[in-house]
Amino acid sequence: MVFSANPLSLSVPDPVFETWLRDNRYLEILDDHTAAHPGSAVRSTSRASAAAGRGTVNEASILFTAASSLSSLGSTLVSVLTVNPFAKLVAEDFAGDTPSWTLSFLGTSGSFSWPASPSQARMRVHENIKRYARNYAFLSVLILACCLYQMPIALLGIVSSLLLWELFRISDNRWTLERFSIFRQILLYLLQSATAIILYCCNVQISLFWALCISYAVMLLHALLRKLTPTKQPTRAENHRTVKYK
Repeated sequence: MVFSANPLSLSVPDPVFETWLRDNRYLEILDDHTAAHPGSAVRSTSRASAAAGRGTVNEASILFTAASSLSSLGSTLVSVLTVNPFAKLVAEDFAGDTPSWTLSFLGTSGSFSWPASPSQARMRVHENIKRYARNYAFLSVLILACCLYQMPIALLGIVSSLLLWELFRISDNRWTLERFSIFRQILLYLLQSATAIILYCCNVQISLFWALCISYAVMLLHALLRKLTPTKQPTRAENHRTVKYK
């Protein structure tokens, strides 16, 4: 050994270090830490590659490596599909500013990677959905608009329903239907029934179903592959100051 061991050095086990990172919201460090220690499938792949370099790899080891990789991939997908992605989402996540679409939401080519373990995948999904809640909401509205554009009959049904309710509001304000409570209540029931019939006949539920499915798939895929980054990105002035002091 070139250097002697320091008896005053502090050695922290990985579980304690990961707990401290979670409690202090250093999730981007925890994401990198998890990626630097992949699961057993990656270790088996490295062992198979080393064996291939020595010329001792056979067909059984190749099949075992492929099975391990498929098993790791399947466990990650199952853990993401079975987890509740909105478990940590609160109303305050929609109250802040919308993250930048280019620098924060999309990032660069190195901002995306496949998670190394199911725990890292779940952590990314929960945290990214909290960070980009406003971006996902805007994308959902955009996808719904595209689905309605592809199904003009459904769009016509929604517009017709809105016109009916707007006509009821104008009539209520003009003739003060609150004085005739029974008549107003019957009119409301009739209007609700007419709205349900219009939406059903125009297949609005189909457009909503496809919009929800596509939005959920896009949100889950982005949250799964997007690496965790510091929540506060350094500004241009801070970068300039750092370079100057260096």
